[in-house]
Amino acid sequence: MGTTDSSRAGHGRSVAGSAAPPSGLLDLLSVAAVVLNAKGQVVFWSPKAEDLFGYTAAEALGQHAARLTVHEEHRDAVIKLFAEVMESGTDWAGAFPIRHKDGSTRLVEFRNMRLLDDLGDVYALGLAADQAAVERIERDAALAMRLVSQSPIGLAILDSDLRYVAMNPALERITGQSAAERLGRPVGEILTYLDTDPEARLRRVLETGESVVDRDIVCRPPSDPDHEHAWSVSYYRLEDSGGRVLGLAYSVIDVTERHRAAAEAAQARQRLTLIARASACVGTTLDLEATARELADLVVPVLADVAAVDVLDSALDLRTAPHEGPALFRTLAVSAADSTEAVSVADPPGGLATYDSDRLITQCVRTRQPVLVPHTTRRDLERIARHGEAASLLAAAGVHSYLAVPLLARGEVLGALDLTRTQNPAPFDGDDAFLAWELAARAAVCIDNARGYQTQRQVALTLQRSLLPERPSHLPGLEVACRYQPAGAASEIGGDWYDAIPLQGDRTALVVGDVMGSGIKAAATMGQLRSAARAFAELALAPADALHHLDHLTEGAEQTITTCIYCVYDPHRGTCEICLAGHLPPALMRLGHAAQLLDLPTGAPLGVGGVPFEAATVAFRPGDELVLYTDGLVETRSEPIDARLDTLLDALTTTRGHDLEDTCDRVLDLLRSPGGEDDVALLIARARS
Repeated sequence: MGTTDSSRAGHGRSVAGSAAPPSGLLDLLSVAAVVLNAKGQVVFWSPKAEDLFGYTAAEALGQHAARLTVHEEHRDAVIKLFAEVMESGTDWAGAFPIRHKDGSTRLVEFRNMRLLDDLGDVYALGLAADQAAVERIERDAALAMRLVSQSPIGLAILDSDLRYVAMNPALERITGQSAAERLGRPVGEILTYLDTDPEARLRRVLETGESVVDRDIVCRPPSDPDHEHAWSVSYYRLEDSGGRVLGLAYSVIDVTERHRAAAEAAQARQRLTLIARASACVGTTLDLEATARELADLVVPVLADVAAVDVLDSALDLRTAPHEGPALFRTLAVSAADSTEAVSVADPPGGLATYDSDRLITQCVRTRQPVLVPHTTRRDLERIARHGEAASLLAAAGVHSYLAVPLLARGEVLGALDLTRTQNPAPFDGDDAFLAWELAARAAVCIDNARGYQTQRQVALTLQRSLLPERPSHLPGLEVACRYQPAGAASEIGGDWYDAIPLQGDRTALVVGDVMGSGIKAAATMGQLRSAARAFAELALAPADALHHLDHLTEGAEQTITTCIYCVYDPHRGTCEICLAGHLPPALMRLGHAAQLLDLPTGAPLGVGGVPFEAATVAFRPGDELVLYTDGLVETRSEPIDARLDTLLDALTTTRGHDLEDTCDRVLDLLRSPGGEDDVALLIARARS
C-alpha cells in the first residue's frame, strides 16, 4: 500500500489461545468446498457450494460432478483435468466456466488438490469462488494501496488501542515525523503538541462510530516549533464487511498557506468564500426557480439586504430580446434579510413585469454592464422602480444604494441580479460590483443550464407521453389501469412504457418495458420498441416469439439493453401466458390470497442476443389481478430490493379488490419517493366475467 505497518504482539489479531474473530474477506469471496471420490462423484457439498452452483446438497451428493456442473462441450477437458490431479497429485488452479442450476454460465475460480485418507482412498478437494468477486477484491485492494501511497493527503491507521499500525508518506511529510517514530506507539504519546486532547476525541469516534470531518487544527509541530501550521483533519472508524471494529483512521490535509492568507486578509477571504459558496450552493439542481433562489439567498445579507433575480421573458422562450423599447422580465426569486417595504415593491416570483427603456435594470441588460448607484436620489428610485408609487415605497423602506449586474452566459444576456441596501449603511462600491459580477456570471451559467435542461426535458416528456398508448375502450374480460411517472425534476426522462393491445379471439397482450438510459434517445427507442411490439402482437405471435423478434430488432442499436415483460391473456381459457426478458417478475393476486411474485424464468434483456426466451402459463380467472411494473418502482439506493418488493406485495394485498385506479395511486404513494431517480411504468389488470 506504500505505507509502513507493524504487527506487534498484543496489538493485532490473536494467533494463539482464544480464537480470533473471523475475517470478513472469506465472506466476500464466499468460498465453496466440494469433495469428489475417485469416480468423480460428489461426496461432500458445502452450503457455499449451493450458493455458487445452485444445487442443494441433496441434489448434488452422489452425482457425477462434471455432468452436474459442466456444459457438455467442456466435459472432456474437465474429466482429463480431474484424472491428472488424481494420478499425479499435482494441484490445479484456474478459472473455468461452469453451468449453474438455472442454466446460466458463470466463470468460477478453482483450486483443486488430491486428498488421501487413512484407508488409502483418494479424493479430490475443490475450492471455488466466483471469479468476478475475486477480481473485484484484488482490483479494489490494488487500487486502495496505490491511492493511499500516492495521495497528497496524510493518512494514518490506528488499532483498537489507538496505536499506530500504518501511515503514508504524505503524513510523514506534513507532520515532519517518520513512520519509525510512530508505529506501535499510542497516539497520545505522539500528538502531545496539540492544544486539545486528541486521544479522547479519537476514543469517542472509535466507540460511537460518529466521524469527525474537516476539523481545523492550528499547532506548532516538533519539526517546526517556531511557526504555526494549520491542518484539516478527519477521523473515522474502520469496520470490516461484517461490522467488526478494526480500528480507526484519520486524514490530514495541510492548509497552512490558506490559513496564513486568511489571517492576513480577512475581508478578501470573506469575498472569496462567498464566491466559493456560489460554486457549491448555486446550481445544485437543474430547476430554474431553485437555482435563482440559491443565488438570491447567497447574496443576502452578505452583499445586499434585498436581492431579486429577474430573467428576460424572451430568454425563457429562447427568443432574441429586442434592442429597443421596454423590456419584459419574469422574476424568478426574491430574498430579503428581514421584513421590509422593499420586498413588497419587488415583483412577485413567477410574475411578468415590463420596465421602460429608461429604467436602470433595462439599461443593465441592454448595455451588458453593471449599473451602480452608491447613493440613490428620488430620481434614481424612479428609474429603479416600475412606477412612481413603487418609487415612494422604496424611499419609505430606506433604500439608499442600488446595484444591478447582468446575467451573462455563453455570450447571451439572460437577465439581471438586482440588489438594494436598506439596513446595511455602507453604500455599494466598485469591489461590491466586481463581486456581484463574479457571482452573477457563475450563476448565469447554472441558470442557462437549467433553462436548456427544462426545455430539453419538456421535449423528452412530451415525446414520452405522446408515445404512450391511449387506454383501449374495450378489452374483453379485462379491466386495466396504467400509470407513467417520469423521474424527479433533477433527472432526465426515461424509456419506460406500458401497453394493452386488443388481439383476435378476445385476447389481450399486456406489455411493460424499460429501456436502459435516459433522455430523448431512450424515449425514442422506447417508441420504436412499443410500435414493434404492437406489430408483433397483431401477427398473433406467442410471447416468447414476440420477445425473440424484439431482441433481434435491438441487436446493434445504440440503446442496446431493454427489459420487458410480455403477457397474453385469454379470457375463454382463463389463462395468461407470460414471458420475461430480464424483467422483474409480476405480482399476482387471487381471491382470498395475499399478493405474491410469480416464479418465472427471468430470461435475458433485449439486446443481449442469442438467448432463448421461455414462457409460462398461469391461471388467470375472474377476480384475479396481475401487476406489471418497472424497476423504478422498487429499486432505491437506500433500501434492499427484497424489502421494497415486500412493501409492494403488502400494498397490493391491502388494496385487493379496490378500484384499480385507486390501487395504482396507492402503490405509487407508498413506494414512489418525491423526485425519484428513475421513471416508472405501472400496469394493473383484473380479470372479469
